[in-house]
Amino acid sequence: MKRVAILISGGGSNMVRLVEDMQAGGYATPVLVASNDPSAAGLEKAAKMGVPVVAVDHRPFGKDRAGFEAELLKPILAAKPDIVCLAGFMRVLTPDFVRHFEGRMLNIHPSLLPKYPGLHTHQRAIEAGDAEAGATVHEVTAVLDDGPILGQARVPVEAGDSPETLAARVLVQEHRLYPAVLRRFVAGERGPLSL
Repeated sequence: MKRVAILISGGGSNMVRLVEDMQAGGYATPVLVASNDPSAAGLEKAAKMGVPVVAVDHRPFGKDRAGFEAELLKPILAAKPDIVCLAGFMRVLTPDFVRHFEGRMLNIHPSLLPKYPGLHTHQRAIEAGDAEAGATVHEVTAVLDDGPILGQARVPVEAGDSPETLAARVLVQEHRLYPAVLRRFVAGERGPLSL
């Protein structure tokens, strides 16, 4: 059975859905939830679900990303994951880190990539007058939010939407999309899924 490590920075709602789906579906085993923030609420949620957790605080490393990543790599490699899922992990990873998991690291991003890589995606979609927004699961490469697209879910942008209301609707679809893509990825399916 495939072993999956999940990296988070906050509440971990996508992580929870991934763990629930793996535990219910039996197609993979969550072996670690790691965070760059020791106070991330998702760590407690993962522990309550029986998943080992670890935190490596990025703040003491300052601008030394390589130093932070070297420390973060230790518990991840010790868990021997086949797949690494970024689920709201808010640190940009260096090409050296990504190379360790090339072809087996996934990320969920709250826009319809290639539109709006980076931050403030919902605000940008509203300001552009887009008719729809959504989320994308993609393979992680050395270029930010640029890897092969594995799945997308779309939601309409409604009149009067704020970034917060749009984000809430997109999040509902993220919780459907990410487990569905992971399930397919574990089975060796790489074609894009559309929800």
